[in-house]
Order: sequence, then structure tokens, then C-alpha cells
Amino acid sequence: MTNRKTLLLAQVLIAAMMAGLMSGYMSFLHAGLTAAWLTEWVRAFAFAFPLSLVVSPLAFRIARALT
Repeated sequence: MTNRKTLLLAQVLIAAMMAGLMSGYMSFLHAGLTAAWLTEWVRAFAFAFPLSLVVSPLAFRIARALT
């Protein structure tokens, strides 16, 4: 089994990547590639990243409970 430090780091990296990709893509669809898009992306990422960090451990607990 992977050690706790590696697992925690992986969760943070996954959360950051998913929040960045999804908030960037969705804000791009909404605003297009403009200066406003970058501002909107930063705001969306600031919301999505902490939310991803909360949801990730919850998903692991649910997966453990189901298996």
C-alpha cells in the first residue's frame, strides 16, 4: 500500500489538476479566449480547488465502504 504522505500529495495534485482543467475549460466556453477569461478562470479555480480537496477524501471513504 502507498504511504500516507504520497497518498496525500497525490490527492492534492489530482485536486489541483482537475480544478484547473475543469474551471479553465468551463470558463473558456463561457467567456472565450479573452482577458476576462483569465480573471474568470482564476476565480473559478479558487472556488474549485478547495472544494476538490474536500470531496476527494469523501470519495475515498465511500469507495472503502463499498468495497
